[in-house]
Amino acid sequence: MVRASLCSGTLDSARRRWDVVPVTPFDCQPIAKQRPTVTQGTPNAYVRACRIRTMDPFVVVGGDAAGLSAASKLKREAPDREVVVFEKGNWVSYAHCGTPYFVEGEVDELTDLLSLTPEEITERDIELHREHEVTAVDTGAKTVTVEPDDSDAETFDQPYEELLVATGGRAVAEPIERNELAGVFTLHGLDDAASIRAALDPDEATPESLGGGEFLDPAVVERYATWDPPETVAIVGGGYVGVEMAEAFSAHDLDVHLFQRSGHVLSGFGEAVAERVETELREQGVTLHLNEEVARFSGGGRGGEADTDRVARLECESGAALSVDIALVGVGIRPNVDLLAGTPVELGDSGAVAVDEYGQTSVTDVYAAGDCAEARHAVTGEFDWVPLGLTANRAGRAIGQTVAGDPTKTGQIAGTAVVKAFDQECGRTGIVDHERARAAGFDPVSETITTRSRSGYYPGAAETVVSLTADRETGRLLGGTIVGTDRAAVRIDTVATALEGGMTVEEVERLDLAYAPPFSPVWDPILTAAKVLSGSLE
Repeated sequence: MVRASLCSGTLDSARRRWDVVPVTPFDCQPIAKQRPTVTQGTPNAYVRACRIRTMDPFVVVGGDAAGLSAASKLKREAPDREVVVFEKGNWVSYAHCGTPYFVEGEVDELTDLLSLTPEEITERDIELHREHEVTAVDTGAKTVTVEPDDSDAETFDQPYEELLVATGGRAVAEPIERNELAGVFTLHGLDDAASIRAALDPDEATPESLGGGEFLDPAVVERYATWDPPETVAIVGGGYVGVEMAEAFSAHDLDVHLFQRSGHVLSGFGEAVAERVETELREQGVTLHLNEEVARFSGGGRGGEADTDRVARLECESGAALSVDIALVGVGIRPNVDLLAGTPVELGDSGAVAVDEYGQTSVTDVYAAGDCAEARHAVTGEFDWVPLGLTANRAGRAIGQTVAGDPTKTGQIAGTAVVKAFDQECGRTGIVDHERARAAGFDPVSETITTRSRSGYYPGAAETVVSLTADRETGRLLGGTIVGTDRAAVRIDTVATALEGGMTVEEVERLDLAYAPPFSPVWDPILTAAKVLSGSLE
């Protein structure tokens, strides 16, 4: 039997897009409708994705979590499909979240952070092009413009049948003045991690000693060879990166100062977690500068006039100042969406790419995933931007399966995250901020409890602090946080699961969670918090 590969509409209209190819009746499956707020692209947006061999490949822009998850999944499900991946840099498929531990010394080599090597990617029959930057997208012609990082190579246009934009995000240091000074770092990639390690140990650091393999440009390390080892470091930002890097720098015996413009670190984790973490940081020798907004850096360095381009001082809006040898700015990231400027691909309110539940953008056959794309929030039901590792991997895998012909939702997000602050383990999920909850239409109620991580008589039991937030009218659980030193962080997954299921606090209270003295008290800390919150809702 012969049908048009476009599975709806007339044969003539199908021929305008794809060749007519033989398929079986079981090759095509329906996909769900577009996200309502996304403008329709081409006529087949509401119809079907087909398992067909096309003339043009599935093209992926970005060779990390979302991009390579999609590429790998498509090759597994549809081995005959051609898959081409373009990566602007030299590193691919690496664990960004492991970089603080490389700086600390817990991870020995940069290449230990690779999930897949370029050779392993090629073995999957994926055509990988490193140091090839995609500079433009023409959604009408269905091509991307590629510029190789080689003066002898010419820029070229690559056709695509489907396109995945997985360009990730970038660390920001604005609006801090003079953030370009040498010795002012951000941490959003393996080259950044290598630079920081080289600055910490300039006498010993080489591409070989850092385990950079074939991927690390020697110039990244060599610029620090003449530096003296630093003694004082300023961290700007008390979020995930700032807190993790405070521990990393402390491991190198630096005088660590952390500046946070609000009154607490880890503001997204709530006050109960923040207070515990702040106490821990101070006990570990980290100097906290809360309610201090950093305005600028200035140069000078230890070399005086000769080092005017190297950071020497940090100044705050309040007038407070600190002499420093190096600084780390960890105030957040922004989605990399510049590539899509001038295209019909729409952005969401967050500034990230707007997508539907299948990861498709406002243009048919153009997908987006990872730190550059939005996702639907499990609590509010609205699309939001929460750039985290699992979100990227899961969305990429789902898009690969959808392109293969099996429409698969990318999944909801709840902002579930964990972070280690020396001995304190912290977790959060959902909506815990009352102002944000009210903006989403809820009437929030929260309770915080302190309990034990195991049966009190069993060795190793430690205090665990749990906060839960619910909607007063419906009793629905909205979010939660946890902090403690004994396996606290992973307990947040119970709350995240409850959010995904839309459970009420009363339903959470009745969960049949496991108990044995080495692992938990009879009433798990999450259950105890649910009991107390349930009482407040009555």
